[in-house]
Amino acid sequence: MMQISRKVDYALRAVLYLAEQPPTRPIPVSEISLRRRIPKKFLEKIIGALIRAGLVQSHRGAHGGYTLSRPAGDITFRQVIEAVEGPISLNLCIARQRECAVLSSCTMQRVWVEGQRRMLEVFDSTTLEDAQLPSAMNGHARMVV
Repeated sequence: MMQISRKVDYALRAVLYLAEQPPTRPIPVSEISLRRRIPKKFLEKIIGALIRAGLVQSHRGAHGGYTLSRPAGDITFRQVIEAVEGPISLNLCIARQRECAVLSSCTMQRVWVEGQRRMLEVFDSTTLEDAQLPSAMNGHARMVV
């Protein structure tokens, strides 16, 4: 079965939760963990990766926590996925063409390349804002993906 990793699922749940909050209100990891049903220790590691990628900011102090580093409409699914998993590749032969022993006779290569292109197109064109629930949009229009 081909599927998105639990790490990516949790990262997207976490940043989508942050996107629903007022941008000036830092959210503690315990709240994100509870509201989005993400194991707290795992979430802490994921948040660290999101901070290193410049997608999330940390706020210290008694009312500290985390906020998005920029508007939800400026953060794509691809950026979140790559922050926690690294470059996206549909198939190993896409990522490592030079290592493929059957590349010259492979009839599937063009299908993998096109699948990769389309997948990245969706992840690049879908922002956190696009994926928010209508009630969290505060009257903003929602794009249907």
